[in-house]
Amino acid sequence: MSNREFAKSLIDQIPENRLFYVISYLQGAAVPDETPNAETLKAFAELDGGGGCRFSGTTEELFSRLMED
Repeated sequence: MSNREFAKSLIDQIPENRLFYVISYLQGAAVPDETPNAETLKAFAELDGGGGCRFSGTTEELFSRLMED
């Protein structure tokens, strides 16, 4: 029995009141991975090349610093 066939047989055993959770999970699992857009890929390349700006601190400190710029 394939994994797909096994999964289908298990779904038949799930009570109706719990199927919502299974459906929600399966919908999330069926969505293909998103590919970053060109701007994000450019930023990744900049960081990989040693450029950009790295920050380590709290979220509050980050936003405070961003507001200064």
